[in-house]
Amino acid sequence: MAMFDTKEKEEQGGMKINEGENETIIGASVKVEGDFTSDGNVLVQGVVSGSLKTKGNLQVDEGAKIKADVDAANAVVRGEIKGNVSVDDNLELGEAASVEGDIVTKVLSIEPGATLNGHCLVSTSKEEIEPSSVQKPSSDEEEV
Repeated sequence: MAMFDTKEKEEQGGMKINEGENETIIGASVKVEGDFTSDGNVLVQGVVSGSLKTKGNLQVDEGAKIKADVDAANAVVRGEIKGNVSVDDNLELGEAASVEGDIVTKVLSIEPGATLNGHCLVSTSKEEIEPSSVQKPSSDEEEV
């Protein structure tokens, strides 16, 4: 199920990407360092270091590596992310996904085989919450 396959997504009711929208592809041989921002959909197959923000959808393919905080409207992750992830609506972690960082999203789906090492906040609240504000359990809390 590919995020950028418009016909398939329309039929399944998933994330829809309109024809003619600006899309950015960071190919497998490309390495981006610094603050990356986009108004359109972004497909990552290479390496991104710094920060990655898009008002559109984000797809991180298997083999891709992101060492950055990520902010997107929707995201499908099948690669590796080391950083906090903030997704406005739907976040899907595929079976090859690896996320090391805190996640904030409204809807989260995790396929068997995916790994998540961090804190997770799933909320339908309209109030914006940053991953860094997710309350982490205190190591000195008494067990109940």
